[in-house]
Amino acid sequence: MKADRRSSGNPALDRLLGGGLELRTITQIFGGPASGKSTLCMIAAVSCLRSGESVIFIDSEGFSTERFRQIAGNDSAAIADRLFLFEPIDFEQQGNMIVEADKILRQHQPSLIVLDSATALYRTDLEKGRDAMQMLTRQMLQLLGYAKRYEPAVLITNQVYMDTTRNTFAGLGGTSLEHISKAIVRLDRLEGTGWRRATLVKHRSRPEGAWFDFELVQDGIRTRE
Repeated sequence: MKADRRSSGNPALDRLLGGGLELRTITQIFGGPASGKSTLCMIAAVSCLRSGESVIFIDSEGFSTERFRQIAGNDSAAIADRLFLFEPIDFEQQGNMIVEADKILRQHQPSLIVLDSATALYRTDLEKGRDAMQMLTRQMLQLLGYAKRYEPAVLITNQVYMDTTRNTFAGLGGTSLEHISKAIVRLDRLEGTGWRRATLVKHRSRPEGAWFDFELVQDGIRTRE
């Protein structure tokens, strides 16, 4: 593993990203419901915890303790005390919890920050007619500031919407999330199968379009050879 990378916990995803999650930057995974976003986040967190590091995990969709136990296996109890979990219930609280994370970063130097999902609560604010874009940008800049100052890897997930002009699914948050993420991976469910496809859609040093297929299994994911 390169010194400026942290393993995602899965060799196929590490290869797709050129050696793992890059430190001091934001990596984004986006996709539709049940595409595997949360599982990949959990795998990355467990990998980091197993290496003896701490993790900040901000989960706006409800952290699954059962899924954590499945992926961590017999290690779950031993590593859970290094997992700093935040579960915001609205978009404003999500922003407040990102600010609060600064204390943990200063005291414990976590090597990974996970935000799953960056836009679930943002989408709720949009549906209420609120102008949430400015808040989302502020939250992402806060995370990027942490990445630069404390040098963790930052992994965020993003929901999707149908872009009618291009007739394709795109990540929420517009250019705010797209520009601030140095690497972006799109997850798609392959119709009529239990397989998903992870495709690299943005990277500053690797060609776009590389992909691998995987399926969700009890202890994480299984990739197709």
